[in-house]
Amino acid sequence: MEIREIREHKKRFLALLLLGDEQESMIDRYLERGTMYVLDDGGIRGECVVTDEGNGVLEIKNIAVKPESQGKGYGRAMIEFLVQKYRGRYAALQAGTGDSPLTVPFYETCGFVRAGRIRNYFTDQYDHPIWEGGVRLTDLIYFRRELGEREI
Repeated sequence: MEIREIREHKKRFLALLLLGDEQESMIDRYLERGTMYVLDDGGIRGECVVTDEGNGVLEIKNIAVKPESQGKGYGRAMIEFLVQKYRGRYAALQAGTGDSPLTVPFYETCGFVRAGRIRNYFTDQYDHPIWEGGVRLTDLIYFRRELGEREI
């Protein structure tokens, strides 16, 4: 298994990006300013995009694992890769997601805790209703995982 950075032609992974954020115009807001990683294990299994949000915060803007590869630890491996790579450089890793029975437990088992909420985010920002795990997403829930002290 290898996780590597993608620096050019990030949109070639659009089908995978759309699994993590199903509106292309939303992806366009962060893709070029973000750092993209793909996980390859005999083929691309997943991807993530992170952005520097300032004040020592690194944010996961998009993380997705191909449906046939889900439940095999690839998402967790990507989170742990980010934690190891950015520990000492950032104080915290955060992620925003819908209040879904699919994603909330994932972040919680990866060591994240609830850190905030933006009400009506999905209804205000997306041009169509977003459904996940049988739940219509309305609010954005922020999760945060401390990375320890930053080196100066």
